[in-house]
Amino acid sequence: MFNKIILVGNLTRDIELRYSQTGMGIAKSAIATSRKFSANGEKKEEVCFVDITFFGRSAEVANQYLRKGSKILVEGRLTFEQWVDQNGQKRSKHSVTVETMQMLDSKGDNSGGTAYSADADQDYTQQQNYSQPNQSYGAPQQKNAEQSYQQPSAQQTRKVMPEPNIPVIDIDEDEIPF
Repeated sequence: MFNKIILVGNLTRDIELRYSQTGMGIAKSAIATSRKFSANGEKKEEVCFVDITFFGRSAEVANQYLRKGSKILVEGRLTFEQWVDQNGQKRSKHSVTVETMQMLDSKGDNSGGTAYSADADQDYTQQQNYSQPNQSYGAPQQKNAEQSYQQPSAQQTRKVMPEPNIPVIDIDEDEIPF
């Protein structure tokens, strides 16, 4: 069986970060996606709201860098949740468990976004083989103005991270609901 979903949209609320008893981060939010279409010659727009959940290090990265309205691409699996509400009624919903995310807001970054994999719970500097697909990517590092204009010395060489293996999706700004 195959269970994979890719969504591009904007966060509808800030990330809610909590920790399990074992210390693993669990972050929840929701994403709004939309599609435009014509029905009977009339242009219409359909908006879909989907709850998303991040686990581990990706939950902490999402909490640190994402806010309500942030543009994001998430890749993960569809999950079916069931519970009993306060009135004793059985409730259920589908949500997405995020495995990989790419932040699409380019605040001063010419690359257009930053990719992060949910498998990045290990420090990427300790990994030996970066050529395999779906390897983890580190969180974006902040630079102060002084560091960004200095040439790195021989001792301060930068580690080059591989490009993320995420498909290119051509989306106009008008197609995003926020």
